[in-house]
Amino acid sequence: MQFSDYVIRDGSSIGRLHTIGKIIITVYPNDHLPPHFHAIHPDFELQIEIQTLMIMRGKSSASAYRAVMDWAKVNIAVIKIEWNRINPRYPMK
Repeated sequence: MQFSDYVIRDGSSIGRLHTIGKIIITVYPNDHLPPHFHAIHPDFELQIEIQTLMIMRGKSSASAYRAVMDWAKVNIAVIKIEWNRINPRYPMK
């Protein structure tokens, strides 16, 4: 599954939360547990657990990791809301 799989006709995307340079932070609909988000870059993709902010899968540069984590820590409520919106069968509290 790639981010481009969820771009809709008008160019917007489902679950797209933020862009940091070339990094797109998104939540996929109908995704698997545990609740997580993706940080997608042309050179890497990270899957990050929402509750712990631990990397589930993938590797990136230290600077990219820091940029994603800095944004995620400040916006954790936004990430949870988006997860719940597009993954209603696995709601987070």
